Order: sequence, then structure tokens, then C-alpha cells
Amino acid sequence: MHSHRVFIDSSFWIAFRDARQTHHAQARECLAALFRERAHFISTPFVFAEIHATFARSRLVQEKVIADFWENPLLHFAEVTDADHREAIQLLRHHVAKSYPFCNAISFVVMRRLGVKRVAAFDDHFRQFGGFEVIEYGTNC
Repeated sequence: MHSHRVFIDSSFWIAFRDARQTHHAQARECLAALFRERAHFISTPFVFAEIHATFARSRLVQEKVIADFWENPLLHFAEVTDADHREAIQLLRHHVAKSYPFCNAISFVVMRRLGVKRVAAFDDHFRQFGGFEVIEYGTNC
């Protein structure tokens, strides 16, 4: 069951919902492959907030994103604890040479706590941090 859990990052979902994004077609095909493997998706409210903010000017896409995250039985929001917040802040302080945003630091911490190894993401932060399998269409999606 654990191998079918995939963390959804904002970079992936923004590419999925915005046809102008470089990785749009890749995100659509990857998501279809993840559905075929019956993956269960995990994310955080922080990721949802980033995605929602990206589409703040498009009411139609906002509604789709809300449905994607809040009405999807395959997606579970992981609880973000006070301990997760503290650990994410320590991670940011320890990795000052990296450009991880707080949202990504929270994602790293939550994924480690839950034992989630796979992530759908198109930014380099998950690779920079290490320890996760970044899903890419054509190689491991």
C-alpha cells in the first residue's frame, strides 16, 4: 500500500491545470499513469494554498482546483503538526545554501514522517533535498 502513495507538489498540479506550462502534457500523462496504478495522493493545505494562489485570477480554474483537492476521494491531506513546523524551520536554517521555500520544507518533513517516498513534482527542490523518488513521465510514472 505504501508504494502506491504519491505526494502531490504544487509544481506538478500547476502544470497539470495550466496548458501554458512547459510540463503540461507530461503532467497529464503522468497523472493518467498514476490513476492506472491506483495511486493514492497525499498533499498538505500549504500545497493547496500555493496552487490556489496561482490561479487566483481564474474563477473557473479555481473551482477545478478546489474540486481536485477537496472533493477527490483519492487525495488525503496530511496533518501538519507543530513538530513538523519546527522541524521545517530547522531544515531551512540548516540548508541555507538551498532555495527551498517553507512549503517544500513542510512537504519534506511530512513525507519523511509518513514514509512517503514518491513525489510528483517539476521543481528541483525534491531532488536537491534527496531521499525521494521524483516521478517523471517516461521513466518512473
